[in-house]
Amino acid sequence: MEGENSIEKGLLLVNKEETSANTTPLLVFTTFIIVSASFTFGVALGYTAGTMSSIMEDLDLSIAQFSVFGSLLTFGGMIGAIFSAKSADAFGRKMTLWLAEGFCISGWLAIALAKNVIWLDLGRFFVGIGVGLISYVIPVYIAEITPKNVRGTFTFSNQLLQNCGLATVYYLGNFMAWRTIALIGIIPCLIQFFGLFFIPESPRWLAREGGDEECKVVLQKLRGKEANVMKETREIMICVDATANVSMGSLFKKKYTRQLTIGVGLMLLQQLSGSAGISYYAGSIFELAGFPSRIGMTVLSMVVVPKAILGLILVERWGRRPLLMVSALGLCLSCIFLALSFGLKGVPGFVNFTPTMAFIGVLTFNMMFAAGLGALPWIIMSEIFPMDMKAVAGSLVAITNWFTGWIVSYCFNFMLIWSQPGTFSIFAMISGLTILFAWCLVPETRGLSLEEIQLPHANIQS
Repeated sequence: MEGENSIEKGLLLVNKEETSANTTPLLVFTTFIIVSASFTFGVALGYTAGTMSSIMEDLDLSIAQFSVFGSLLTFGGMIGAIFSAKSADAFGRKMTLWLAEGFCISGWLAIALAKNVIWLDLGRFFVGIGVGLISYVIPVYIAEITPKNVRGTFTFSNQLLQNCGLATVYYLGNFMAWRTIALIGIIPCLIQFFGLFFIPESPRWLAREGGDEECKVVLQKLRGKEANVMKETREIMICVDATANVSMGSLFKKKYTRQLTIGVGLMLLQQLSGSAGISYYAGSIFELAGFPSRIGMTVLSMVVVPKAILGLILVERWGRRPLLMVSALGLCLSCIFLALSFGLKGVPGFVNFTPTMAFIGVLTFNMMFAAGLGALPWIIMSEIFPMDMKAVAGSLVAITNWFTGWIVSYCFNFMLIWSQPGTFSIFAMISGLTILFAWCLVPETRGLSLEEIQLPHANIQS
């Protein structure tokens, strides 16, 4: 309680000082280098959608073996998530990204050169570990370097680059060999690996490690030579000083119950909405519905990026909470449409319409996911936890996301065999629950600095 009071008093003392929120070339370049690895994340997510039949044919895999291969990305992501926050706190954001790129490059090479299912699975697992590390570090890193008035937009660029990777692999999967696509996944990894040498470390991490002067110098570079960074520097120092001695076990105390519920809840709902299964196996869904897979994947590749750009624009105009609810509503309606399309399949009078209905359902699902629920849980996670809690809280919510995604991605093909209408009806109900969850619990963090979000009045904002 004393720590919270000292934070509030300290921030009130500097509240009247002016601060600059310039978007400098260094800030843009730094953000680009940080999110460049998100492209390979998107390639990994969509890799199985257009390559399923060719990989199964070339390596003589069964549906069970391919399901294991697909799910190993999320299993590896869960392993990476266990160490992501601890590594980011112990070694810094940049060093953790270098480590992640080592896993991603090794994994893609193993897939590209695989002669049997063992090397194929090992490569997928390594890529999973890499993107598991990336999934936590990127939104946190961006949130810690950007001014509060553009933080949501810059952090949402993570989702934009993911969707660029997703769109690329959806399109290339129609005509390019799966080994070549794996090699393409290495390109953004190399861009980030070398680009990290030219960007600064997170100023908030530097302050946490006792580098007060380094924190100020980095902030000045990121905000511009003419910017007044005194207020922002003091806010960071006050928060770091007031929470430096807080135990990690404090995350489970009553005062953090809401943040923990929001962070874990959003990650559960994001994955249980069926996002992993529909992203991984979009091509299979088209084929089951009788819609031409090549046409469907090509159209998907054309729409997910513009929709992510729309989300990037709206996240600061609408705010996190309204955009989250609209996105969840879109997912709910899309899944209802998919359930109806498969439920009416073979019914006289609807035979000619059900393939198109399924196409519209998958298309709308991917568009609405790209515009909101794909990025917002990670953005909100990077904002709501105080600096000293980020490690344990970040690990917990990231593990929740990847573990749930692993279950969904592995079970998805078997769920479709069980009941196609039933599968999408379950996803529709969970998406509807997401709307209620956002309405009742998720706070609006737009326009608040990371330090201001920790004030008592900000934690109950809705």
